Amino acid sequence: MRLALSVVFSSVAGYFLGAENFYIAEVILLTIGGYAMVGASNAYNQIIERDLDALMNRTKNRPIPSGRLSVNAAFAIASVLAALGLYLLYIINPITSLFGAISIFLYVSVYTPLKTKTPISVFVGAFPGAIPFMLGWVAATGSFSIEAGTLFMIQFFWQFPHFWALGWWLYEDYKKGGFFMLPTGKRDTSTALQIVLYTIWTILVSLIPVLGVTGKLKLSYLGASIILALGLFMLYNAINLYRLRTEKQAKQLMLASVTYITMIQLVFVLDKIVREWE
Repeated sequence: MRLALSVVFSSVAGYFLGAENFYIAEVILLTIGGYAMVGASNAYNQIIERDLDALMNRTKNRPIPSGRLSVNAAFAIASVLAALGLYLLYIINPITSLFGAISIFLYVSVYTPLKTKTPISVFVGAFPGAIPFMLGWVAATGSFSIEAGTLFMIQFFWQFPHFWALGWWLYEDYKKGGFFMLPTGKRDTSTALQIVLYTIWTILVSLIPVLGVTGKLKLSYLGASIILALGLFMLYNAINLYRLRTEKQAKQLMLASVTYITMIQLVFVLDKIVREWE
């Protein structure tokens, strides 16, 4: 549920950034459609990974491995959620529904099977994971543009330090299920260094709109300063992970990354509101 709510939050933030006129009906459709879309992806994922989920402490109590739900029932729920989500997004506009369908396909059919085969799965999973922020802009404007692409890139680069921190923190549990989440497959110097580097990239990409090169997606100097401060806090935690290499610090970085992406989306929205009032 937390994952679904974070996706909806990202989509609604993207909608506010792209909308010239606010339509409550579209926001409701985007909220329910996005929530259903994520629910479908998660349900299909849990069907595919049901045997592996039973091996890990983090997932062994999920409905299917715990025996509370049959595979057939789960598949029916997933299919209904997918159809409902894509239909509601289609009502907003077809391109929004298309990106929703791409997200479900990549997550279920590409990312999920790769998780037990190669660390590249995180790169593949970053694509569907980066769509929600962009999806809101597309829902508001009916088109994909440099603005939507920038929102996509912000959330795309953010995926790496976030999921690698999660993979480091839950390394032993993921190992039980045979998942390869870290870039080297180990909690080593190379992985820690890549986490620091991708954190820096995330911060830099987040600041690009202040340069005035991303069309209607703009950012004031004040907004950029706040995002930079948030980014430096996340970078501080990434450097600490490089220094200490503990599960506790990996968890701290994971939480800092969640705070970062949530707060910068709020900053972008509030920055737009303030600029329009001036």
